Amino acid sequence: MLWATVSVVALGFLVALEIAARHYGLPGPITNQAKEVIFAPKSGPLLYASMALMMVVLTWRERFIAIGCAVGIDVVFFFVRWAVDAKMMFGNGALWVILGCAVLAVTRRTGQERILLLKGVGLGLLLVAGRKTGDTWLLITSKTRPAVLDQYVATADHALGNPSWIAGRIVKATGSVGAHVLDYVYIQLAVAAVIVALYQLRNVAAERRFPAHHLVRTFLVIGLLGPAIYMIFPVVGPIFAYGADGGHWAVADLWPNTPVPGGAPHHMAFDEFTPRNCMPSLHTAWATTIFIHSRKGPRILRIAGAFWLIATLGATLGFGYHYGADIIAGVVFALTIEAALRSLARGWDRSGIQLVAYGTAVFTALLVSYRYLPVEMAGHPWLFGPLLVLAMVSVIYGFVRTTRVWEPKAVPARQPELQPELV
Repeated sequence: MLWATVSVVALGFLVALEIAARHYGLPGPITNQAKEVIFAPKSGPLLYASMALMMVVLTWRERFIAIGCAVGIDVVFFFVRWAVDAKMMFGNGALWVILGCAVLAVTRRTGQERILLLKGVGLGLLLVAGRKTGDTWLLITSKTRPAVLDQYVATADHALGNPSWIAGRIVKATGSVGAHVLDYVYIQLAVAAVIVALYQLRNVAAERRFPAHHLVRTFLVIGLLGPAIYMIFPVVGPIFAYGADGGHWAVADLWPNTPVPGGAPHHMAFDEFTPRNCMPSLHTAWATTIFIHSRKGPRILRIAGAFWLIATLGATLGFGYHYGADIIAGVVFALTIEAALRSLARGWDRSGIQLVAYGTAVFTALLVSYRYLPVEMAGHPWLFGPLLVLAMVSVIYGFVRTTRVWEPKAVPARQPELQPELV
C-alpha cells in the first residue's frame, strides 16, 4: 500500500510538472525521459547507476544478463549514431533493461517475486525521474521568480568572512587540475550516492525485502522539497550575481577577487533562464547524507564519503555556485529531513519529534535572519558569525546524540548455567 501510494503521488507530481513546463513552451520531465528511450540521454552514468539500483533485487545470474543486454543495446546505438553523425552518449541500454524488467515483472512474475521486482524497477526509475523533475523545477524557478535575493545573502555572508570569495581564489590558484577534480565530484554526486546505496541494499536479493530506511529515500526527498524553498528564497549565486557569468544582470564583476561592498541590500532583477537554486545548497545537503550513510560501511566507503563531502563543499563555494550561508542552511536542511525519515521508519516518538521540530525551527530562523537581518549580521561579524556556526553545530550535535540512542543495542549472549558436579 505504501509503495502504491508513493507511485501514485510521484506520477501525479510528474504530470503536474509536465503541465507547468508545457505552459512555458518547454518539454517536462515525462517527455524528456521518454526521449531517452531512443535519443541520446543527458547522463549515461546516471542511467547505469539507476539500473544498478534496480539490480539489487536480482540474482547474480540475472545481473550478468541485465548488464550484457544493456551494453549490447548501447553498442548498437553507438554504431547507429556514428553512422548518422548524431550526438554520442551511452545509457539507452540501461533504460531499456529497466523498462524490460518492469514488463517481465508484470507478465512473468507473480506474488512476492513480482512485487519485489517492481520495487526494484520503481527505485531505479525514481532516481532517473528525480533528475528530470529537478531540471523542470529549476526551469520553473527561473521563469516565475524574476527578482532574486542575492544581495541579502551576500551581505549576511560578511558574518562568515565571505567564504565563497576565499574558496574561489583557492580553486583558481590550484589551476585546471583542482578545478577538474572538483567539477567531476560536483557533477557525479548522484553516482556517489548510488555506490553507498548499493552497499546498504546489498542483501535485498537474499532477504527478499528492502531495509526500512536507506540513502535513496533521503536523497529523493531532499530533491523534492528543496526546490520548493527556491520558490520562497530565490538566489542565483555569486558567480552570476557578482561574477562574469551574470553578464549585464550582475551587480558588478567582483567574484572571486573583490568582496561585496557593504550597504543596504535590495531585490535585484535577473534573467529568465538562470536557476534560482542556491538557498539551501542541495549539493551540500546530498553530500551530507552521503557522509552520514557511509559511516556504517567499510573503511574505504567511510573515506570516500568524507572525501565527497569535503570536495563538494569546495566545489560549491570554489566555483561560485553558493554562499557560505547556503552551506549552513543545506546542512541543517539535510539533517532535519534525515531525522524525519528515520523517525518515520522506526515510529515517531518524543525524541524524533523534538529533533525534527528543532531542525525546522533553526532552518526557518536562518532564512528569516538572512532576509531581514543581513545588515546587522555584516556589521557585527564576530557575534553573528559564531552564532550561525553554533546553530548548525547544535543541530549536528542533536542529530548525533539522538540517533545514537536509536541504534539497536547489542544484547550479550546468555551464558549457560554451570551444572553442579554429581557426587
